[in-house]
Formats: sequence, structure tokens, C-alpha cells
Amino acid sequence: MAAKAFVLVETMPGRSKDVESALKKLGKGIKSVDTVTGPYDIIAIIEGENLNDIGDLVTGKIHPVPGISRTVTCLAI
Repeated sequence: MAAKAFVLVETMPGRSKDVESALKKLGKGIKSVDTVTGPYDIIAIIEGENLNDIGDLVTGKIHPVPGISRTVTCLAI
């Protein structure tokens, strides 16, 4: 069964559009990326084969994106 997570992203001031674009270009595993209002700037929905894939995607591909200041990952159950 595939694993799914919601990644709540805070960006540095003025960087939301750049971060949104970069996240959309990551490809495999990224199901949607939306700019939102509220305490977070972007919410990404990601999927992987298992929880390790989710962790690898977040730490290996999402965290290095320039302009991200903080993320919170919420696993779907």
C-alpha cells in the first residue's frame, strides 16, 4: 500500500512562488503543490511506496529547495 503525506511548508519572505515552482519540478512522488493562506505558505501532497520513500523525498529533495525555512510533514493514516 502506498504511503501519503501532507508537507506544510514555510518559506522565506518573497520566495513562495520560487519554492512552489521548484517543488512542482521535483517530479516523482509529488502529487500536488498549492500556495495557501494561513500559518503555512505551501502545502504539498506527496506519495511513495512506503514510509522510507516519504522520508527520503522530504529530507533528500524537499528540504534542500532554496527558500524553504521550515516544513512539517503529516502522514495520512
